[in-house]
Amino acid sequence: MMNREGRPTTPASGGAAAADQITTFTGNRGLEINEPLLFEIGGPEKCGVDIDLPDQPLNRLGGLARKNAIGLAGLSEPEAMRHYVRLSRRNYAIDLGIYPLGSCTMKHNPRLNERMARLPGFGDIHPLQPESTVQGALELIDTLAHWLKTMTGMPAVALSPKAGAHGELCGMMAIRAALDARGEKRSVVLVPESAHGTNPATATYLGYSVQSVPARADGTVDPEEVKRRLSPEVAAIMLTNPNTCGLFERDVIAIADAVHEAGAFFYCDGANFNAIVGKARPGDLGVDAMHINLHKTFSTPHGGGGPGAGPVVLSAALAPFAPLPFVVHGENGFRLVETESDPSAGQAFGRMTAFHGQMGMFVRALSYMMSHGSDGLRRASEDAVLNANYVKAGLEDLMSLPFGKRPTMHEVLFDDSFLKGTGVTTLDFAKAMIDEGFHPMTVYFPLVVHGAMLIEPTESESRASLDQFIATLRKLVEAAKSGDTARFTGAPYLTPVGRLDETRAARQPVLRWRKPLPQLDAAE
Repeated sequence: MMNREGRPTTPASGGAAAADQITTFTGNRGLEINEPLLFEIGGPEKCGVDIDLPDQPLNRLGGLARKNAIGLAGLSEPEAMRHYVRLSRRNYAIDLGIYPLGSCTMKHNPRLNERMARLPGFGDIHPLQPESTVQGALELIDTLAHWLKTMTGMPAVALSPKAGAHGELCGMMAIRAALDARGEKRSVVLVPESAHGTNPATATYLGYSVQSVPARADGTVDPEEVKRRLSPEVAAIMLTNPNTCGLFERDVIAIADAVHEAGAFFYCDGANFNAIVGKARPGDLGVDAMHINLHKTFSTPHGGGGPGAGPVVLSAALAPFAPLPFVVHGENGFRLVETESDPSAGQAFGRMTAFHGQMGMFVRALSYMMSHGSDGLRRASEDAVLNANYVKAGLEDLMSLPFGKRPTMHEVLFDDSFLKGTGVTTLDFAKAMIDEGFHPMTVYFPLVVHGAMLIEPTESESRASLDQFIATLRKLVEAAKSGDTARFTGAPYLTPVGRLDETRAARQPVLRWRKPLPQLDAAE
């Protein structure tokens, strides 16, 4: 007979307990597995495969073969798979929630891009295939170059650099090649103090000495300060626009004119190009070279170390020095200019990479461009700026703005003045955000602002997600000001690993696994 009452689905009275008071037999917390290391799951006595060893294994190492077992842990395929899946669940990613990292845009990657990049004609090609078999891929590269040149107002682009900093190097090498062609050996590069850290590093790597240009009180670069530093020794200025304070450099044309008048070049760090696409063209502002981080502006994946792409657009003055290889369209279709002996090579300064670039990123970026169209790309920039200003408006009465309540670009910058006297630091505040389910913003950058908190919401966040983010930060600010410091100073409390000593973790990393002592031995 059917039980009409069914099973009880509500907890019995008196059964509730605080989560932190509950211990489990396994050490797991609900479905969050307490994940051991591979060596603690398997062991050298186990083998993940069932294959007989050959009777007389070939040895081609001339006596250098390992004589003892290496001691690697053996695991079955399900054990190995589960281990990595469980670890992956601990990652925070843009597909899980808002990722408001300032300066390094973490934007949504449309799945359409992934599908296009996996088409056999793009995903399966090899860089050494004959040109006649990859005409479609070369046409895609040529089309991407056309879009980038059109959006920036620049006549040339080098697509081979593998990342933003690599693009900086490419642009500065083109500047050096142009100066060499003029018979000039200039030794100084001007870099505003609010620049990305890669800017002075790139100039130094190329042998230039770096002179810093201070920011004025409103966070932007004063053209009169630039003029005071210009001399026949200055090769270039490296200026970020919009800058790392989230502000548009309103005197950028005056700065460019002064630099050109002194015979130098204007390198623009284009990392923040996503704020002005469809609104302003760097070529119209006097820029000679600018790298474009495809991940920041055109939604290719970011993080995990790559693969990346950092195309560099070049002015007419620098176009002849663009590196090899690049695509041209001739009578017989598209082809790559590979060597300096090619009549189309111009005065190319050489080659930076083995091949012509990261095809997968090219496909994704062009998919994003073509699916949005020029009006959609302009709208994305407008929405990025709108969202940043929405966050600013939602927090400016509680958090402190170092440069006043002026409109910001695609990211909004706060300082730590609002935490003064609370006993809570910028780092504490960021760690407490993790307990609330948010990836922290960029902290302590840019260096020109004390206790900086740089927030970039990106254009793809909904008003609902922004409202939740703002409401959470407001609650945290109120908690800090009310004296609830314990919430912050030990945070994060709810992550698998608590707060680390970040300095020791970076400088004294423990990378060797040691087998734990048996309990009996340890007791002895």
